[in-house]
Amino acid sequence: MQDPVVGQNGADATDVPPADVATDSSVGGVPTSGRDAGGTAQPDGATDGGDTAAPEGAATIAGEARAAESAAAASAAAADGGAGDGAGDPELERVRGELAERTADLQRVSAEFTNYRRRTERERESTVAGAKASVANELLTVLDDVERAQNHGDLTGPFKVVADRLTETLQRAGLEPFGTEGDAFDPSVHEAVAHETSSEVSGPTVTTVMRRGYRFGDRVLRAAMVGVTDSDGSAPADTSSQPADAGTS
Repeated sequence: MQDPVVGQNGADATDVPPADVATDSSVGGVPTSGRDAGGTAQPDGATDGGDTAAPEGAATIAGEARAAESAAAASAAAADGGAGDGAGDPELERVRGELAERTADLQRVSAEFTNYRRRTERERESTVAGAKASVANELLTVLDDVERAQNHGDLTGPFKVVADRLTETLQRAGLEPFGTEGDAFDPSVHEAVAHETSSEVSGPTVTTVMRRGYRFGDRVLRAAMVGVTDSDGSAPADTSSQPADAGTS
């Protein structure tokens, strides 16, 4: 005699429920996971009749949702001011320290770049001015010829037009002539090649200009060649500052 056929859950063949009971595979109204109404095996998470999720899958999803919700709430609280001081958070203190360090580095690099830009701009301006001064210095002899021709009355016609345009162009570029009669003698810009005395002056005075001087900006390209007249000591003293009535003894 053969042993009774052993079914699922340890029940033998004689304990198989009737058909009307077997078709309801739910326990307490909840369908059993892994089988449909007819007892056919299904994958985990499948639904009986396509309506109700499996209990294990639902529990996992619900747990993840609650964890995500809690994390989102904590982040929102921190963003709204819950982070507040954050003095007790070492990670936050580390981030703040790195931020302060990067900010200091950025400020230092910005200051260095600003200084470099200003220095480069000054060097560029100096180079341009030096190039202009060099060109103007090469044309000083031409200006001397133009001035001599003007003094002799030979600067006329088309030659005068060209000379005037050349002079105006150089002056617009920054060339400035100096050295005229009556100027006080300045050894830094005047080259004295003649000297005499007179009672008509009270100090060293330029009385003759033999060659005009030129400067370009703050740079003296050429000193003026002049004759200087100094006082011979016979000029009357200035008594305007003395009282009108000095009194007598």
